[in-house]
Amino acid sequence: MDELKKRITIDPEICHGKPCIRGMRWPVEVIMDMLGSGMSIEQILEDHNELEKEDILASLNFAKLYMSGHTMNVA
Repeated sequence: MDELKKRITIDPEICHGKPCIRGMRWPVEVIMDMLGSGMSIEQILEDHNELEKEDILASLNFAKLYMSGHTMNVA
């Protein structure tokens, strides 16, 4: 969980408080949208060199926890 909290942050000043990657303006929902559109992790990383593989995996893990009803205080 600590690693997830390092990767996924929530700040009301960034993207209206949506869960984002490491305080950047990369909402988890955008990562999930790219994956859902068929992009591979490798393609995402090629197109967006500021992201790391661990960011993508943390987004997936965050989405899984969210969908299973678990709450996580990452702020």
